Amino acid sequence: MSKDLLEVVDAVANEKGVEREAVFTALETALAAAVRRSYGDRLDVRVALDRTSGTYEAYRRWLVLPDDQELLDPELEIPLEAARAKRPGIESGDYLEEVLAVRNFGRIAAQAAKQVILHKVREAERNQLVRIYKDRVGQLVTGVVKRVERGNVYLELNTGAEAIIPRSEMIPRQRVNLGDRLRGYLKTIDTEARGPQLIVSRTDTQLLVELFRLEVPEIAQGIIEVKAAARDPGQRAKIAVVSHDPRIEPEGACIGMRGSRVQAVTNELAGERIDIIAWNESLPQFVINAMKPAEVRKLTLDDETHSIEVAVDEDRLSLAIGRGGQNVRLASLLTGWQINVTSVEQAEEHQRRELEELQKLFMAHLNVDEDLAAALSEYLGSIEEVAYLPTSELLKIPGLDEKLVEEMRGRARDALLTQAIAQQEEEARLSQAGDLLEVEGLARAEALTLLDHDIKSREELAELAADEAAEILGVTPERAAALVMAARAAWFESPAAAEGGP
Repeated sequence: MSKDLLEVVDAVANEKGVEREAVFTALETALAAAVRRSYGDRLDVRVALDRTSGTYEAYRRWLVLPDDQELLDPELEIPLEAARAKRPGIESGDYLEEVLAVRNFGRIAAQAAKQVILHKVREAERNQLVRIYKDRVGQLVTGVVKRVERGNVYLELNTGAEAIIPRSEMIPRQRVNLGDRLRGYLKTIDTEARGPQLIVSRTDTQLLVELFRLEVPEIAQGIIEVKAAARDPGQRAKIAVVSHDPRIEPEGACIGMRGSRVQAVTNELAGERIDIIAWNESLPQFVINAMKPAEVRKLTLDDETHSIEVAVDEDRLSLAIGRGGQNVRLASLLTGWQINVTSVEQAEEHQRRELEELQKLFMAHLNVDEDLAAALSEYLGSIEEVAYLPTSELLKIPGLDEKLVEEMRGRARDALLTQAIAQQEEEARLSQAGDLLEVEGLARAEALTLLDHDIKSREELAELAADEAAEILGVTPERAAALVMAARAAWFESPAAAEGGP
């Protein structure tokens, strides 16, 4: 029997690739379970298995408790005084053990031992899997397709471990067959109750970066740096690179001789078309590069909204936007800015309207004529700039002298003060709106209009008919009906409220 046990340990350790000590521990747990089944499940049993001879002994255990502590289970606990009568010198918290005669376990007990061994060995395998792969998260792994279930692809990795590419992490419409060799990005290790699984992704943007690191030695060596990347998996991608060696051109290095390097990455990603972009520390130039193959004619940055307006020729508009907005979307992801594309004509018309609005604003608040307002709009973008820019800066504008500058500055500050007072009054009025502002889609101006008609709560808005709301707000019946239904949403969330209850 002892020889058989040692053979079992060696066979399992070799077959499963786990440490012998882990198998010994599993076997001890299994034998203890079998002994408990033979003597009674309420016993606390420990089995000690000799690692050299394969012999083992079973012990029944009691936890030693202080004499003044009540025993909750005499089958498992023993007072200190009684324990010392059997083994002098034992202390509270120790275990009193007695040798158990090991009986013939029988078929049921042996089956139970087998199940425990299998469970413990699987647990040891999972723990070893975590140890092996925890430092490889964020790296490439390669495996052979073992099976496909419900869109999930199971890989057998080079180490023999199994990994899963969830359906959501597979490149859309890519067909795989049993035995296909795939690379993926080890995204995480899932350590749920069924044991850790290696979660591999084929859609993660980092997979693109790691594949280029594999194909382009200059990236692996740190000569070329990947600054950003964006993907539409299986269709198109953009990757921004910069060289730290002026002698090496980063785009050409990533493309390779006759396109060999980028083609290798494309083939691995099911034909994904890849644009190699030159990164530039100047944001406008980086955006221009990111929009390729479209040629940018005009570019306007808005720091407040973190957006960029890009203008291209009318006949290149569809190219700049891309199929389904793909090109501009990837450029936005690559740069980290929201890019909006218009034609040069649309951009000029938009700029013309903005200038007209600004001129009207200057004429209304600064009391200047149309010609001076036009001159101001070429240099300034707001009333705040008139109020607070240094006089020396304002004097650079044609047609202005110190006296006129001071007059305009005073009018601008008066206008800003009036706006601030109006805003405070508006906030004070809106403070009376209660939960009215919580109605989804209701604008502040509409809330103020409702307050003017003594409607101060969500409930009061909900009680209006759609045509009443339309007349009060001056909006279309459809818009009014939508707001009323949004106000009534709380009725359906609370059964008591719907029934008129408290």
